Formats: sequence, C-alpha cells, structure tokens
Amino acid sequence: MIPEPDLAFERIGPGRLVELLKRAPKAELHLHIEGTLEPEMMLALARRHGVALPYADVEAVRAAYAFTSLQSFLDLYYAGAGVLRDAQDFHDLAWAYFQRAAADGVVHAECFFDPQTHTARGVPLAAVFEGLVAAQRRAETELGLTARWILCVLRHLSEDEALATLEAALPWREHFIGLGLDSSELGHPPSKFQRVFARARALGLHVVAHAGEEGPPDYIRQALDLLQVQRIDHGVQAVHDAALLQRLARERVPLTVCPLSNVRLCVFPDLASHNLRTLLDAGLCVTVNSDDPAYFGGYVADNLVQTVQALGLDARAAWRLLANGFEAAFLDDATRARHLAALERAFADAAAQT
Repeated sequence: MIPEPDLAFERIGPGRLVELLKRAPKAELHLHIEGTLEPEMMLALARRHGVALPYADVEAVRAAYAFTSLQSFLDLYYAGAGVLRDAQDFHDLAWAYFQRAAADGVVHAECFFDPQTHTARGVPLAAVFEGLVAAQRRAETELGLTARWILCVLRHLSEDEALATLEAALPWREHFIGLGLDSSELGHPPSKFQRVFARARALGLHVVAHAGEEGPPDYIRQALDLLQVQRIDHGVQAVHDAALLQRLARERVPLTVCPLSNVRLCVFPDLASHNLRTLLDAGLCVTVNSDDPAYFGGYVADNLVQTVQALGLDARAAWRLLANGFEAAFLDDATRARHLAALERAFADAAAQT
C-alpha cells in the first residue's frame, strides 16, 4: 500500500475537493476504447463509410442508452462498433479519448481493445493496431499522456477463438502489454479461459479479467486462482464473500471499479447505494475508472466527483483512490514515484489554499 502523506486533508473542503478531483493527476485502468465512441463520431463514421444505423440523429442514439443489464448494453455497443472500419477510424476514436482524458488530469491510461469485435467484420488486425498506436504516440508527444494497450478476448466466444486471436496479434506484440477478458459475464466463467491466459503469461504479458460485476464472487476467485490475474476489473460482488474480501485486501489485488457504469447497468440502483466505500474501508486497492464513458454518462473525473459526492467521501479517501490507481498501474517504480509526487503536490497545494 502507498503510504499516506503527511497532509492537512481536513483543510480540503467539499467544494475545493471537487476542483481538485478534476485536475489532480490520475491513472485510468479500466477503459474500453470502443466504449468511448460518442454518438457524434458514430454518426460521422457511419456517413464516412456508408453504414446504415437505426438512428436519425444524436438524440436518437442517446435515447437508446436505457440499459437494463450488461447484455442490453453490449448489444448496442457491438452495433456501434460496426462503424469502425479502417486505421483512420481507430486513430480518431483513440485520439478523441486521449484529449478528453488529458483534460481530466489523466497522465497514464491502460486501455482495453477488442480485436474480435472488428476481425469478425473483416477489419484487418493491422488496421486496428496502426490506428491505435498512432493515436497513442500522438498522445505521448502532444499531451504528455502515456498510454498502453491491453488486448481483450470476448468471453461469450470460445477459448479456441481467443487463442487464435492472441496468436494472430503476436506480430504486434510490442504494441500491447497485457491480455484481458471482457464481454458477457454470466454463464462464461473465467475457468473457460485457462489455456489462453497460461499462454499470455508465458509470453510475459500482464493479465487482468472482468469478474464480479454481475457474476458471483466465485468468478473473482477463479480469475485469481485459475487465470492468475494481477487485477480484477469491477469486482464489486466481492463484498458477498467475507473470506474473499479479506484475501483481496491482504494481497492488495487491485479492483478497477467503474461507478457510473455500475449504476447505468443496474448493478446498483444509484451511486449512493454503491459499495465502493465498503471496499475502501475494508482496505482493498480500489480504483475509479470510466469503463465505457460514451455510453455511461461520464469520463473518469465525472466518476470521481459524482462518487465522492454521493458517498460523502473526504479528501483523505479521495487521495487514497487516486494513489491506488498509480499503485495498480503497470508502471516502473521511478515513473510511479514521479506520478505519486505530483499527486501529493496537488493535494498539498489545495490544502495550503486559504
């Protein structure tokens, strides 16, 4: 655990904390790049490629964002991704996200992408990588934001297909740092993907997995024991298993929690009912992220501000959430220390204001 700095946290009141949360340096660790496809870009790309969509305008797209479950969201998510056809599209998508992220104070992002969503439509993997990597390099040069890519496999498809996707991506191995597992959780336990995760670990990739969003706590345990993941994406159902909760705290397994996403997908009825405070108070390495912000109503600063306000978290808890993000990131020690020092300075400056 990152040691808490000696700061006058009590001097940072609610109003000042909101402004601080908007500008403080952050790491975002749970972000699906396809989930940053805003309606305006979706429609523009559809026009660019002559793709027919069942929406007349931006308002019609947003009206469709009344999700009742993860699956109801995924149905729209995969349909929207159909407008992504070439390297320029992927560049434009990622570059738009990086600009928004930088404005939110994000200095490091570890982003998911779903090759199978695109190769199934005949989009070459080369086009996906070319566009994403070009935007990544531009973000580092123009925005000072470091970004890394985590290749995700879709759990509603077979493990053989996941293995084939990983092998097909190996010519671009230098451009992604990890393997993740996402898509429909219920009925698709982590145990289904043991071979592909063993292959990823043998390749020296970091490994993470979505577990315990809608699925039971046992899915989290499977991800830890069978896939040997380093982070759990979501993980909010861990509160229903006391022994698992204690293990996550003891082993400092990061949870990349996405509060606005959880509410929009009906995991919780509202932010005030979210269990993030419970997880944080239990000593877990909880982080706050935006998941699919174009669909769920907010990027990472929105998630932080609204969650802190809804749960009545103070500046000390807010610092811990942000520090946890850098602790959980796949960074070298020197870079992590540099970001943490900048985070401490931001809080110290806020506490020093009169």
